[in-house]
Parts: sequence; C-alpha cells; structure tokens
Amino acid sequence: MSDFIQKIIDKWNYVDLNQGIIDTLYMTIISTVIAFAIGLLIGLLLIMTDENGILKNKTINRITGVIVNVGRSIPFIILMVFLIPFTRMIVGKSWGSTAAIIPLTIGAIPFVARLAETSFKEVDKGVIESAICMGATPFDIAFHVYLKEAIPSLIRNASVTMITLIGYTAIAGSIGAGGIGKIAINYGYNMRDTFTMNIAIVVIIIMVQLIQVIFDFIAKKINKA
Repeated sequence: MSDFIQKIIDKWNYVDLNQGIIDTLYMTIISTVIAFAIGLLIGLLLIMTDENGILKNKTINRITGVIVNVGRSIPFIILMVFLIPFTRMIVGKSWGSTAAIIPLTIGAIPFVARLAETSFKEVDKGVIESAICMGATPFDIAFHVYLKEAIPSLIRNASVTMITLIGYTAIAGSIGAGGIGKIAINYGYNMRDTFTMNIAIVVIIIMVQLIQVIFDFIAKKINKA
C-alpha cells in the first residue's frame, strides 16, 4: 500500500499535477465569473421581454433567443478553433490557460443565459405584481426582485456552470490550454500512461464533488436566511 501511495506521489510531482489543478481552477473560476455577469443580464433581458414580461417585446426576445440558441449549439472544440484569431487579438496568443478563458467564457454565456432565464421563471409572479403595484421600475424589478428572489437557484446554476467548464477545460487542454486536461492528454493519451490518466480522472471527480457540495451548502444557507 505504501509503495502504491509513493508511486502516486512520485507521478503527481513528475507531471506537476499541482500546477494542473491551479490552471484548471484559474480558467474555470474566471470564466464562470465573467460568463455569469454577462449571462445574467441576457437572462434578465429574455425574461423581461417575454410575452408575459414587464417589458414585453417579441422582436427583441426572439432575436436574443436565436443568438443564445446558436451559441449553445456550437460544439466547444469547434468554437475554440473558430475563436483563435479573436483570442490572439485579445490575449496576444492562442495557447495557454489565459488564452483559453476567452472561448470558455464565450461558450458559457449562452448556457448561463438559459439557466438564468429558467431561474427567473421560478420567481413568484405575485412578488413581481406587488412590486409593480408599489411603483417599482423595470430596473428595480430586474435587480431587486428577480435577482434577489432567484439567488438560491442561481447559486446552484453557478455550480452547474463551473462543473461544465471543468469539462470544457479538459477539451481545451487537447489543443493548447493548460490544466489537468493537458496532463491527461499529453501523458495519458499521447504517451499511453494509463496511471497518470487515472490520477487525472480521480482529481477531476474530486473537484466536481467539492464544487457541488460547497454550492449546495451555500444555497441551503441562503434559503434558510
């Protein structure tokens, strides 16, 4: 048993899994924050211009919906390749963890927008009607009713987004990004190092479980508050 643990430690240090974890978290957290900031605004636009929304506008709603659906329909690896010129223009290069944040963020925004829209639809219509009767402006309803009431659901959706992006970072690792995905591809696939591949898979599983537990705990705490 001790020999097996020592083998894991040696392999861990050899492939520098610590740096891989840092790179994966760096890409995932930054992308999630930016994607959520933009995705929430798009989600608000979708719910408020809906046929039952307070700013009902069929044209804007349909155009926004089509853009979101197109963004969600593009496979991430294709999106990443397609965005190489844009990524290079913004970051100065198309490889590495920082460069991967661009396609990760753009790929996540439509996903977040739909999740946010779903969360906003769960808000009690009675609360919205009460706010309107009290003279609340569309801005007040958007940021003080929809966002406030949907916080627990949005937190759970943030965990879904982060977990999805961890999977995306593994794909990004296959074409030049850093992180655990790069280690798994370089050693597990290219060098046929099954042991390293297995370690990388276990690390990703643990990361996903921790994210889910942490966000579920936060959502429950807010629900009870």
